[in-house]
Amino acid sequence: MDIRILGCSGGIGVGLATTSMAIDEDILIDGGTGLGELSLDEMAAVRHIFLTHSHLDHIAGLPMLVDSIFERIRTPIVVHARPETLAALREHIFNWVVWPDFSKLPNAERPVLRF
Repeated sequence: MDIRILGCSGGIGVGLATTSMAIDEDILIDGGTGLGELSLDEMAAVRHIFLTHSHLDHIAGLPMLVDSIFERIRTPIVVHARPETLAALREHIFNWVVWPDFSKLPNAERPVLRF
């Protein structure tokens, strides 16, 4: 098992990124701004994201990751989290106001993101 720390700070600045870890090629723990350390090819290989909770320092990079690789995704990225964390993502982030609902794009039968 290869574990790579992409970010572990509570904020951003030169040399700082928020919480995210890569496990092997296809798993992420949290989706903070540390996701910016991944190449587009590395992002496209991600199949599962495990979120510890819904604080912004743990989810801020998630919408941008999905948007950045939208055209490359052939099977949905599955987001695993507690029900209240998934509810917060749906209600406050992937709500068509803050960001598109990628669980319905490109269509509901073939989404790029599954919760």
